[in-house]
Amino acid sequence: MAMSNLLSPLSFTVKSFPLVSLRHPSLLTRTTKLRCPKPRERRRPFTAQSKGSNSADAPDRLISAVCYFYPFFDGIQYGKYVLTQFTPIQLLIQPLVPAIRVFKSFPFNGFLVFLTLYFVVVRNRNFSRYVRFNTMQAIVLDVLLIFPDLLERSFNPRDGPGLDLVMSLDSTVFLFLLVCLIYGSSSCLLGQVPRLPIIAEAADRAKSHVAG
Repeated sequence: MAMSNLLSPLSFTVKSFPLVSLRHPSLLTRTTKLRCPKPRERRRPFTAQSKGSNSADAPDRLISAVCYFYPFFDGIQYGKYVLTQFTPIQLLIQPLVPAIRVFKSFPFNGFLVFLTLYFVVVRNRNFSRYVRFNTMQAIVLDVLLIFPDLLERSFNPRDGPGLDLVMSLDSTVFLFLLVCLIYGSSSCLLGQVPRLPIIAEAADRAKSHVAG
């Protein structure tokens, strides 16, 4: 009798404590979705693409290359010291003299060209991003010419160290404009994207606020 009691299966009574009321079965399947903030996409540097190819079209290249003549023509006066001392640079600039004379023939030509490039090209989405970027970069380069112009107007020495400083400043500005013209125009003709130091970043920010 005792052995039968020992061999009999043990019985346990387990109380179940329901975690969720069965009156609301939808609570069993309800899940809370956590929305993770999307990481901000880093802007990639602009690359020239046109109609599925890796290079810009020929008209886009030509228009972009011509735009870099605008700041050079507008700042040609800063080359008065360099051009009188270096004959090779004179020979390099000589073919552009007729166009420079036309550009300088009317005092407001520079301002009219600025308005044309900004409102007709930069703000016009019919032009490619390639053209609008290069045009904006040329405009920013021209706008920066305000600073040496103001410095020269406020500080205009006749001789001495002050004159040497002004000559060095003017020559530096002119050579920088010449390098930007050669580099920018040649890169555009080759279908590449010229990125001028400092100016390219400013052009990117300015263009992003205009037409995307």
